[in-house]
Amino acid sequence: MSIILYELQGKNDLRFSPYCWRSRMALLHKGLDAVFEPVLFSQKEKIEFSNQTLVPILCDASQIICDSWSIACYLDDNYKDYPTLFGDQKARSLTKQFNYWVDIIIHPLLAKAIMTDVFEYGVADQDKNYFRKSREKRFGMSLEKFSSRSQEDIKHLQNALKPLSAILRDQAFIAGNSPSYADYILFGSVKFALLTCPRVIFPRDGSIGEWVNRMTNYYSKNED
Repeated sequence: MSIILYELQGKNDLRFSPYCWRSRMALLHKGLDAVFEPVLFSQKEKIEFSNQTLVPILCDASQIICDSWSIACYLDDNYKDYPTLFGDQKARSLTKQFNYWVDIIIHPLLAKAIMTDVFEYGVADQDKNYFRKSREKRFGMSLEKFSSRSQEDIKHLQNALKPLSAILRDQAFIAGNSPSYADYILFGSVKFALLTCPRVIFPRDGSIGEWVNRMTNYYSKNED
């Protein structure tokens, strides 16, 4: 049976979830073939089998794994003869800290910078009402008030990335000289912005811009 990855589907079959991109890249890194099953925001019944309501979900024979971090750990633990996502256990622990940093620090800043763009360019028409209501309940304000497309919001995000920019001046990838799961964590956020926002969010020049180019080339080369 094929590995199946259930992932978010947007407008015109756009796959823009940063968390699903983490899992996509993990499968690519491991060299594992998978079927990518689209799920709209409004298709909660499609993933009822997982006993929760979020994607990504990985199905591997009888195994059902939810959450991008758990999926990465599962793939590394169960496909040991394939390229490792982390390296050793110490590297996995450090990568988990990086995962938390992106989720807790970077993603809220990114959401504030692009959420109205996500609504306009990313979300399928049939899901717009659900998306607006659920996000405005979460933020306690309208989408437009939360995310006003201010250049200042982009500046806050780019300032938060400065420590990473310093690291990438000394090495090609986040954890060294080759891509690892740490790179896929942040690259998922980059793809999220590139696919849903026409404005420049992540720097196009400097060490982060060069890293984005390396990651894009890596993905394109290995996908072919």
